[in-house]
Amino acid sequence: MKSLLGAFCLIVIGAVAIVAEPSQSKSATAAEINAEANATLQSFVQQITGARELANKSVGVLVFPSVVKAGIGIGGEYGEGVLIMHGDVAGYYNLISASFGFQLGVQERSVIIMFMTKDALDGFRRRAGWKIGVDGSVAIITVGVGGAIDTDKVVSPVIGFILDPKGLMYNLTLEGSKISRIQR
Repeated sequence: MKSLLGAFCLIVIGAVAIVAEPSQSKSATAAEINAEANATLQSFVQQITGARELANKSVGVLVFPSVVKAGIGIGGEYGEGVLIMHGDVAGYYNLISASFGFQLGVQERSVIIMFMTKDALDGFRRRAGWKIGVDGSVAIITVGVGGAIDTDKVVSPVIGFILDPKGLMYNLTLEGSKISRIQR
């Protein structure tokens, strides 16, 4: 029984180390975030028909080029991104969440959140920490590579895209994630 408890403690310590790793990693500079966000957006509009038109209709686009999610029973995710309004940088943000349950693995993905109305964007910017599912809902749009978006049928005030899921864990939700403004 003691060896089982010891093994469980080692697993929990390992999980905490994995979860803590993304937030302890070297923070990206503004220039690095901008370059990676630009590359993410370029890839998005090249892969998905209608993506450029949808982005042009939005009042703000929040781009997280790299969000890392890891977990062994206890999980977490972290990423840094930029809010772009009318082609200009309007601020830098981080996305963070924690979870508990059956999970094992590591995944890196890109997240793009588009604010389609001024009210939705203003509500996001007013909060010190915006929690998805509590402070606002994000309609996740799933489109495969080479797919298309019918921009006339998108009616949600906030929409999200999760791109290039890689790794052993697969989760197409942002529910419970908190987005907060950071300085760069």
